[in-house]
Amino acid sequence: MKKKKVVVSLGHEALGYTIGEQLDAVKRTAEALADLIEADYQLIITHSNGPQVSMIHKAMTELRRIYPDYTPAPMCVCSAMSQGYVGYDIQNSLRAELLSRGISKPVSTILTQVTVDPYDEAFYEPKKVIGRYMSQEDADLELKKGNYVVEEKEGFRRVVAAPKPIDIVELDAIKALSDADQVVIACGGGGIPVIEQKHALKGASAVIEKDSIAGKLAADLKADELLILTSVDFVYTDFGKETQAPITETTLMEMQKLLKEDQFGETNMRPKIEAAILYLKANPRGCVRISSLKHANAAMKGKTGTVIKNL
Repeated sequence: MKKKKVVVSLGHEALGYTIGEQLDAVKRTAEALADLIEADYQLIITHSNGPQVSMIHKAMTELRRIYPDYTPAPMCVCSAMSQGYVGYDIQNSLRAELLSRGISKPVSTILTQVTVDPYDEAFYEPKKVIGRYMSQEDADLELKKGNYVVEEKEGFRRVVAAPKPIDIVELDAIKALSDADQVVIACGGGGIPVIEQKHALKGASAVIEKDSIAGKLAADLKADELLILTSVDFVYTDFGKETQAPITETTLMEMQKLLKEDQFGETNMRPKIEAAILYLKANPRGCVRISSLKHANAAMKGKTGTVIKNL
């Protein structure tokens, strides 16, 4: 029997927020992923990188402050660094976990670029907050360089655009490795945003939402299922209210209706539902499951989590 191809999207809790936290977190994450591989699912893994890319951006900015001769690292380079760093930890932990179970299977990380539209509306109104807190003086310098900043209680922070993904540049490589029954880690942190300029790809000062790319990756690969792992066991209506209720099994049409009713948080659950919709529209026979990392295996068995299908 042909293995089910599943794109797994890992949230922040799968990685932690610091180097030390990540080393511990990926061991638990590797156990959950190994359970799925042991159950004979063919996995393509993507992951968040918010804390990681912010840490790298902060470090590179401070390096520039101390040593003015260093060229500041653009966001696209910080994204590439975070892909390599996070992918390295996941693939090593997962490989070790699989070998401890007597499973010999290659695990590969692909440095993945994703094209974006230079005229995407997001570039005209950046909203994605990244990096360190800055003083008024540092914020003014960022503004002079043409960057955007936002003021918060603790100080000022830089904001960048989060444009929609267009094409996954390394899609053929991802597909080839997956078809060869390898575990593939790709499109980390939403992918490295690039703009096509004739035959060249130029890095964009932006980030791509990891949920958006998870939906597109699953759609482009024609995956059988999209598994979105987050911090809650279900998608809820009226989340955080006395009337909060879990959604167990529902349809694409119903989720579109709830989305229009603003049932889902702008920065947490809404992007996940939008990713589910994108995938199911491209793959009508597909299935989306949303649950927590600790219940990943149970969610795939239909014992918990939210299931979304076309019918």
